[in-house]
Amino acid sequence: MKRSTLVFLGMIALVVIAASCSDVKRTPGKVYMPDMAYSRAYETYSTNPVFADGRTSQGPVAGTVKRGDDFPVHIQQDAVGDTANYYASRQMPNPIASLSETELKETERLYLINCGICHGAKLDGNGPLWNNGDGPYPSKPATLVGDAKYESMPEGQMFYSLTFGKNLMGSYASQLSAKQRWQVIHYIKVKQGKIKTAAASNDSTAVAMK
Repeated sequence: MKRSTLVFLGMIALVVIAASCSDVKRTPGKVYMPDMAYSRAYETYSTNPVFADGRTSQGPVAGTVKRGDDFPVHIQQDAVGDTANYYASRQMPNPIASLSETELKETERLYLINCGICHGAKLDGNGPLWNNGDGPYPSKPATLVGDAKYESMPEGQMFYSLTFGKNLMGSYASQLSAKQRWQVIHYIKVKQGKIKTAAASNDSTAVAMK
């Protein structure tokens, strides 16, 4: 083969390679599952024009009970600027009358995971986010043990705050079931000294809480 022919073929090959590496795609190609490749769904916490409140993340429809929910919430979140339901929640009793030692240990774990970062392992408001004022949080979280305001707060009102959020604290309804929220509140009241005893086991033997 002549040298000129080799040079010509080489130049053609370079042109083909350059064209194939171009960023300009003249055809979109074929997508096996376009609905999965190009999702039509909204992200969980993104704004959503479909719903009246503009939120994608929705709770159960009003008047319904979520499947498997043994402790449905019968109080609604207040509208912006209103506090009627927040104060009405004071009348809600805690359906968790006692916790066994095993349940108390599990509830303590739930508290440390979800609440301890702000309110501290000792419920003194000195969690890692505050860290004696050296943490990233600009203001000290609520002192659950040692502050009369929170020690006297009714359990139903605490449940409202855990469910819908209050002030700088967001809702924990997606992280904790209604039963777990009531259990965490029971645990807090035990630590506050408001509840002195709890069931030790299934035989209903009571033990003193320290």
